[in-house]
Amino acid sequence: ISHHVRDVGKVYRNVTSAGNCQIDQSVAVLTCFNSEDTSVVDCHVSFLLSHSHRVFISNLQKEIEKQTGYRSSRKRRSEAQYDYEVYHSLEEIQSWMFETNQTHPDLVDMFSVGKSYEGRPLYVLQLGKRSRPQKKAVWIDCGVHAREWIGPAFCQWFVKEAISSYQYDSVMTRLLDQLNFYVMPVFNVDGYRFSWTTDRFWRKTRSKNHKFHCRGVDANRNWKVKWCDEGASSHPCDDTYCGPYPESEPEVKAVAKFLRKHKKRIKAYISIHAYAQMLLYPYSYKYATIPNFSCVESAAQNAVTALYSAYGVRYRYGPASTTLYVSSGSSIDWAYRNGIPYAFAFELRDTGYFGFLLPESLINPTCTETMRAVKAIASGLLKKCETDRDRFPYI
Repeated sequence: ISHHVRDVGKVYRNVTSAGNCQIDQSVAVLTCFNSEDTSVVDCHVSFLLSHSHRVFISNLQKEIEKQTGYRSSRKRRSEAQYDYEVYHSLEEIQSWMFETNQTHPDLVDMFSVGKSYEGRPLYVLQLGKRSRPQKKAVWIDCGVHAREWIGPAFCQWFVKEAISSYQYDSVMTRLLDQLNFYVMPVFNVDGYRFSWTTDRFWRKTRSKNHKFHCRGVDANRNWKVKWCDEGASSHPCDDTYCGPYPESEPEVKAVAKFLRKHKKRIKAYISIHAYAQMLLYPYSYKYATIPNFSCVESAAQNAVTALYSAYGVRYRYGPASTTLYVSSGSSIDWAYRNGIPYAFAFELRDTGYFGFLLPESLINPTCTETMRAVKAIASGLLKKCETDRDRFPYI
């Protein structure tokens, strides 16, 4: 199958499960081969040899099986034995959340903000020392897009590191003493589970559409801010489908409701995605400078510098519209518009070689460096950035 991409920017990092294939942002022709379709492969060999091309993953199915093959036979382990350097199913993550809450009641509280389209609870962990009721807070969500497995892996890593380093690491101790962290390991629970059971490259939610057979909405195009404008699709079969109306997805609506309720205390919104090695902030939907640009830009620079200090991995940073692409209805634009002064989206490793199939061997370094970046952002909240206060009083 050869598919000529009309607008590469709109399908950047789009991956199809129809055979062994991946598309990179710079590729204008996507060629998919099923291993059994030898006649199709033969047909394309001469074409590929005469054109510039690069094979990222020669056997996609084998890479998928490396990450999912033995999971069904894996025995449940206690929190102390939990392996943070492998990917975990939704059921494993939720069991881990329950046990973490029970084991560390002095630092952790667990609650649900609502239910998904398929009726699954949307669990959140609150981390922080119960010192005073009205502490500033940081929201972190992972797994908005189902196939980005490194996201939930990082959220679990963050919780583990925060708890284990409390009273041993002075920075983390200060953060947990003075801030609350709301951590949502899997935002898109239905889609994430589907990516484990059926389609490893599933991106969207799993809601049904009454006019088309295609299911799901892009949970990062469904927020009520410039909804379904540039960078989002109105067609239900597209991966960037914005939904029938803003907050049509129960997952988006539930999180938006929680953020609205607590927006006076939440000073930073952080959403973990993959992949591109970028740290993005508003605006996503337009080419313009946010009112408190210098404060946010400084926070982003400090974060990527801290990240680089771990393994020398470079991240680009800047407004999402100019650094990555224009997209409407995004969570960071919504958070910013609703008074959260620091709204960031991380695009974690890598830059395309493994893509969504980031090997488990890279979970540790990816999470370690990202942990430094998030700590840098959170630490900045404890200081005053006066530069833009007149233009953005929520700082």
